[in-house]
Amino acid sequence: MKSLLISLFAILCCTVGKMHAQTYAEKLGWPKGAKVVIFHVDDAGMSYPSNQGTIKSLEQGTATSTSIMMPCPWAASFVRYALKTGIDAGIHLTLTSEWKNYRWSPLAGGKQVPGLTDPEGAFWPEVPDVIKHAKADEVELEMKAQIDRAIAMGLKPTHLDSHMGTLFADQSYLDRYIKVGIAYGIPVMFPGGNDKLLIECTNYPIIKKLQAEGKWKEGMQLPIPELVKNTKAVGELIWKAGLPVLDDLHTISGNWRPDTKDVSPEAWGSYKTEQFKDAISRMEPGLAMFIVHSTDASEEFKQISSSGGSRLGDMLSMMDSALKAYLKKEGIILTTWREVMQRRKQAK
Repeated sequence: MKSLLISLFAILCCTVGKMHAQTYAEKLGWPKGAKVVIFHVDDAGMSYPSNQGTIKSLEQGTATSTSIMMPCPWAASFVRYALKTGIDAGIHLTLTSEWKNYRWSPLAGGKQVPGLTDPEGAFWPEVPDVIKHAKADEVELEMKAQIDRAIAMGLKPTHLDSHMGTLFADQSYLDRYIKVGIAYGIPVMFPGGNDKLLIECTNYPIIKKLQAEGKWKEGMQLPIPELVKNTKAVGELIWKAGLPVLDDLHTISGNWRPDTKDVSPEAWGSYKTEQFKDAISRMEPGLAMFIVHSTDASEEFKQISSSGGSRLGDMLSMMDSALKAYLKKEGIILTTWREVMQRRKQAK
């Protein structure tokens, strides 16, 4: 009987702990049970079509935030737009240059960060290349160079995040990313909460395989990726340092494509709208960031990448009135990194 009572007490304590566990959204002052979302456009500054797609997503759409690739040719133009309009703009810390014929190089200079440069003098094209060659000191130096350039132009970055997730792929890089954010007093994008959507995104290939085999069922237990296992502890560290933390992160809109051979931009955009609605319906209460890569229709972009169709679909989805209506109907709260940091300063 005694052991049974002890077991019941332990279960009760665990249950009560979960009941009273606050989301980061609650800690930031939003109501309990609220779903708070940042629709975030990556890759501003990469190209002129990228800038136009980002602007349309922000001005005419659901997007609330963006981040700029400072080493890229069209970064200066977008910084000036951000200064003129006051939009929520952070720095998309860039350590890779992934396209074959359209490339960019470290702002710190190749001689200062030789491990970050490939034989062509540009960033390495893939994340494993960076990890193989670049030291954490070089990564930190380049991050600071990119932030300092934006500040020199007059921009106060609302947050930092990572192009292609490079800064999350190596523990020493992640440590420097957080260190730099704390030193500058700039929020770092980090999901340290329930991470339900992030786990689903990381397991997306597994889910698609099971769906193709007719074995997928909603709510199936998914493996916890190594990437996610320590996020709660890291999130607590970031919070204690005075910076905000996300409850969740969604990353895979670039993988969404209708199961048809030929698809119009409008159909692609509508398909993505339905996928966003589905993901939002499944997210747990808290503060989540949804990443998109909006690019306007352009013959020029076809010379850069074959991803233009998906990126145009992202832009059209952000501008879709059906998505706006759904968010309003469901009571989804849209926010920005600027507001999130303001709330963090007021939180205990």
